[in-house]
Amino acid sequence: MTLETQPGSVSKKMLWGGRIISALPALLLLFSGAIKLLKPAPVLEEFARLGYSESVVIGIGILELACTAVYLIPRTAILGAILLTGYLGGAVATHVRIGDPFYGPAVLGVMVWAGLYLRTRELHSLVPLRK
Repeated sequence: MTLETQPGSVSKKMLWGGRIISALPALLLLFSGAIKLLKPAPVLEEFARLGYSESVVIGIGILELACTAVYLIPRTAILGAILLTGYLGGAVATHVRIGDPFYGPAVLGVMVWAGLYLRTRELHSLVPLRK
């Protein structure tokens, strides 16, 4: 059984809320990773502005897609969230380094964990929220 399908794991409202909140960053990250593989001119220009060479674009796109795929598989979702936290932490650091706003990747990271928290009962014992 997966974390999402264990009997009595979480309420249906929490499960669906978690799925919806998880889907938003997942869709954005899948799109972002896929567009990096296509290497259109605006992506290459943005990478240059951020201080990265064109040679790393495909590798970063593959990494982004792989971490997101691990997050989307229920049995490996916690590992995926950890990997995405590292990936998005690098994005935050990149934007901070050049003085850009860093809220986008930070909010995505919070959404990754909020969605997982809502749909995974085991996280409730690790991070108990008081009522």
